[in-house]
This record gives sequence, C-alpha cells and structure tokens, in this order.
Amino acid sequence: MKKLLKFYILAVVLFSDFVAFAQPGDEDTGGGLEGGDPQPAPINSKMILLAIAGVFFVIYTFRKNRRTV
Repeated sequence: MKKLLKFYILAVVLFSDFVAFAQPGDEDTGGGLEGGDPQPAPINSKMILLAIAGVFFVIYTFRKNRRTV
C-alpha cells in the first residue's frame, strides 16, 4: 500500500509539472506554433534595489549565525 501511495504522489508531482508550464493557444491569431510571440516584459530599474536588499539580507544572516555558533 505504501508503494502504491508513493507511486501516486510521484505521478502527481511529475504530471503537474507539464500542466503548470503549459501555454494556452491563441484562438484569434490562428493558434499553433506558427503564431507570433508576445511582447517581452520590461526589466524594471527597481530590480537593483531588490538585489541590494538581498545582499544586505545575506550579510545580516551570516553575521547573525556567526554570533550564535
């Protein structure tokens, strides 16, 4: 019974990957693989602030863990 349950869980995890990354077709442009690509998303300048905040968080975490150990 445990082997069957593990198999079901593995199957759900593996098959959910295909569903999660599936892209719907365009009905108004004819659909299929021959349709045009959507416009790319712009990279916002606030990504730099996010990267700086991440660096400060890493420094904070390392210093905090070094003090407790």
